[in-house]
Amino acid sequence: MSTTRAGIRWIRADLRARKGQATLTVLVVAGIVAALIAAVTLLEDGTNPWRGLFAQTEGAHVWFYTKDNTAQLVATGQIDGVTSVAGPYRSAPVTVVQDGKKEPAALRALPAAPPRVAHPVVTEGRWLDTAEPGGVVVERSYARALRLRIGAPFTIIALSGERHSLYVRGIADSAEQGFYPEWTPGLAWVLPETLDRVEPMLGRSQWVTGLRLTDAESAQVVSQRVVVMLDDELQRLYTWREIRAAMELDNRLLGTLLALFGVVGLIAAALALANAAGGRVLGQLRDLATLKSMGFTKGQIALLLLVEHGALGLLGIALGTLAGWGGTVAVLGTTSVAPMPVLAILAGTALVVLAAVGLPAWRGGRTPPIPAAPALPPRGHLSRLARLALLVRLPPALVLGTRDAFTRRVPAFLTAFGLAVPMMMITIGLGVWATLDNFAGHPEQVGQHAALHVGPGKLTAAEAERHIRADRDVRAFYPGTDVNALAPGEGRSVRVRAIGGSAEPYPFPVVEGRQYAEPGEAVAGQGLLDLLGVKIGDRVRLTVGGSPLIVRIVGRAIEPDSDGEVLSVGLDSLAAKDTVPPEFYALALKPGADPAEVAARLLTESGESLDVQIVVNPADRLAVIRVVIVALIAVLTLIGLANLLTASALGLRDHAVDLAVLKAMGLTPRQVMATLVTGTGLLVVLGVAAGTAAGASVVTGLIDLQGHTSGVGAGIARPPSAMTLAVAVLVAVGTALAVALIPARRAARAQVPVTSR
Repeated sequence: MSTTRAGIRWIRADLRARKGQATLTVLVVAGIVAALIAAVTLLEDGTNPWRGLFAQTEGAHVWFYTKDNTAQLVATGQIDGVTSVAGPYRSAPVTVVQDGKKEPAALRALPAAPPRVAHPVVTEGRWLDTAEPGGVVVERSYARALRLRIGAPFTIIALSGERHSLYVRGIADSAEQGFYPEWTPGLAWVLPETLDRVEPMLGRSQWVTGLRLTDAESAQVVSQRVVVMLDDELQRLYTWREIRAAMELDNRLLGTLLALFGVVGLIAAALALANAAGGRVLGQLRDLATLKSMGFTKGQIALLLLVEHGALGLLGIALGTLAGWGGTVAVLGTTSVAPMPVLAILAGTALVVLAAVGLPAWRGGRTPPIPAAPALPPRGHLSRLARLALLVRLPPALVLGTRDAFTRRVPAFLTAFGLAVPMMMITIGLGVWATLDNFAGHPEQVGQHAALHVGPGKLTAAEAERHIRADRDVRAFYPGTDVNALAPGEGRSVRVRAIGGSAEPYPFPVVEGRQYAEPGEAVAGQGLLDLLGVKIGDRVRLTVGGSPLIVRIVGRAIEPDSDGEVLSVGLDSLAAKDTVPPEFYALALKPGADPAEVAARLLTESGESLDVQIVVNPADRLAVIRVVIVALIAVLTLIGLANLLTASALGLRDHAVDLAVLKAMGLTPRQVMATLVTGTGLLVVLGVAAGTAAGASVVTGLIDLQGHTSGVGAGIARPPSAMTLAVAVLVAVGTALAVALIPARRAARAQVPVTSR
């Protein structure tokens, strides 16, 4: 019992003596664990809002759009595996006008009694009521985009140009389509009689049907049967998989980034812990020998060291768990943190921490019981770098510092490597930042040459073109339309973007192959190439509104929309019925023109008749990644500082007795300080330079790999500029030297007695 109490007192005394280093260790482990928990939460399907919404709404697994309402008979009578049917519901396209903004929407007719299958879940307000036919229930993400509140009036414009005044009766969640604006048009539910009043022409409507299946995995097979049965009647089809992917809202990209930083950071943290524990053991040889002389066994001393250093890591794991859970709750708004992956992270991190400190603890237990044993630095030959310093006649302080840097080869390597790993990840983070800057500064390089999309609205195509041509800031415009096409053998719809003409194509950023130049040619996103299993040069047959569309893919373009599952062609590649009139005009503006000003001017000059939309830059949706990069760089900096403090402490410990000798040789305190800083600084420069070089060599490949797997496509990566890397290296080295300067200054000014050896 007395041995246990003595061990506890010794641990407490040692931790009090090094509060800064202990705190740094806890923060490092906590930051890594928080990043890993956030990553696995973002990558886990349980955090995807689709799952909860699907369960709440008893959603349908397959949704399809037809020209008339005969699809229900086909669905219920001839397809195996269908347990129930939602609809068919009539749907009509409209434009919602709110606070000067015009947004596309689809009005869906539903009865006053909510259906059993695929029923929206009202989160605010109330469901539809026949006593109030002017009430509308709006999907929540669409209501948020238009800033609609319960009871707020708004105006809708039908395809005929007629305006109708309605009000928001309720706001609801639904699992039948993705969030707005990533998924368009927005969704709103009205009573059938209200839709009949807004859009009396059945020819301007679609009929929407949902199928709930016994087995979700059979959605693909069921979709293919629907395609075969409905043939020309089918206009659009998608399954729960596309909806789930749309609701991820870039979670997987952010989760992948956090996972990469977390895993590599854990390796760096393990090195830092091992280095710190090993340094403390070397600095405590006298204390450990004294403990052995007091009766502590090898196992007890090893356990003592393992408890001391392992407790810091376990405390960091606990704090990181709370931080990771709190962060995901605050950002994602969900408490559904996947238990098994989190437990695996905690167990794995604990094993890494205990393994990192276990070897130094075992070595500490083998300390001989000789209390007065002096702690001499190891002897050896001069390193090549030290010999070079002598040959070029550097000042004595620098020569001595160069010699000291590699006195202990293994700790020197661990220190340099422990600095190189965080610096490599920091360089990768700067590359991600540079890629986002390129998105924001050069949207034309990621498929957004046009800053505005202008729909004719109440005007004819000729009148809309006249207003567009007359604006002084419009450099070029491209008529276009988006249609849904059925993919062969996939049992689902894909997006076909027809824009410009083959003679004057829209300037897509084609990174492989070439731009389309004649009817029947197309460029595709990486996601579409992967979905269809085709490559550049292959011919593809799609079905658009019952008409075949046969094109040859001549190039791959960077495509940030719809996970890259987009086929882009000229308007003259579509059938005449699909191209007249154009749905929108893509406007490329002159350099320096403000899209918001041009949009306001077009609306004013057209008497609010045009539908003007400002194109959303992908960098705006990924802005949160910048915050994550800053936080991760801070954690990686802490890891580097932990390694640096260990190296400084070990250097001072090894050469504490030498300080008096150096002063006796005539070196001033400033020269002594330069000697100590040089020894640490060389390891810093070596680690930072190696990490920067490694990061710069892999950053573009990693970003392009992520672009390829996400469907956007390779070719988006931008490495950090030479100036950015130079500043990063200078800041890293400067900060490290400033930190190393503090203990070196104290040691240089201290009165060290000369002792005999």
